Amino acid sequence: MQRFLANRGSVVGALLVCTLLAIAVFRPWLAAKDPVARDIDRGLSLAGAPLPPSVDAPLGTDHLGRDVWARVASGAGSSLELAALATLISLVIGLVVGLAAGYAGGWVDNALMRLVDLVLAFPFLLLAILLAALLREADLASSNAPVVLTLGIVGWTTMARVIRGKAMVIVRSEMTTAARAIGASPTRILLRHVLPNVSGVVIVVTVLGFAQNLMAEAVLSYLGLGPPPPAATWGRMLYEGRVYYRTAPWLVIAPGVAILLAVIAVNLVGEGLRDAFDARSKELR
Repeated sequence: MQRFLANRGSVVGALLVCTLLAIAVFRPWLAAKDPVARDIDRGLSLAGAPLPPSVDAPLGTDHLGRDVWARVASGAGSSLELAALATLISLVIGLVVGLAAGYAGGWVDNALMRLVDLVLAFPFLLLAILLAALLREADLASSNAPVVLTLGIVGWTTMARVIRGKAMVIVRSEMTTAARAIGASPTRILLRHVLPNVSGVVIVVTVLGFAQNLMAEAVLSYLGLGPPPPAATWGRMLYEGRVYYRTAPWLVIAPGVAILLAVIAVNLVGEGLRDAFDARSKELR
């Protein structure tokens, strides 16, 4: 914790993440307006154009008279929730595959790593777009399942590789050899010796994977493969505001800045954790 707090970038990132979480949790009080409610009478000008930022609407309104600040705040909750669920799926798959490959070795390791190579052979976003489109056709278009499942399924490979490499080092250590010598079962070795010692790298790759999923969710939403309308997501807000970027630039600036700050903040936290755990590993060695 001291090493993490000594990194100014990490502290700034952590403060930004806490701010985003606070906005997502307290949105009903921070933005009292309904993010999906249309207000054609008061939310648009006499010419039918979006209203610029004002006291009543701090970030202006969109083409349907909806409050942009309320939608950005609501999008914080949606984007963070979807990215967190997808990261959890990736973590479970990557942890299981990485530990199994690192501990078993041999043909099991080769088979699992070839599976990882197969998934990595496809560009991340192209594979995500393909899976999201297929899942939306499977009677799931009215839910968030396509986004969560897509990002969870395609995002586990990096976690599996990193965890596998760390697990292989621990499995070959004297500690694990001594545990085998006294009759410890593979399950006990994995849970008591391997898993605790890979926890640092697991935390780091999970945080960095969360940042990747935030960006990927915004891309899928922009392409129309995210949560269905009228759900407020940052990517969909960018898509809807692209037509008005000249006359109403706040429609793209607000969600664009939100995505930028969120991804930078999470990456700063991940890099700070990586440096802190790397320093701890060097001290232990």
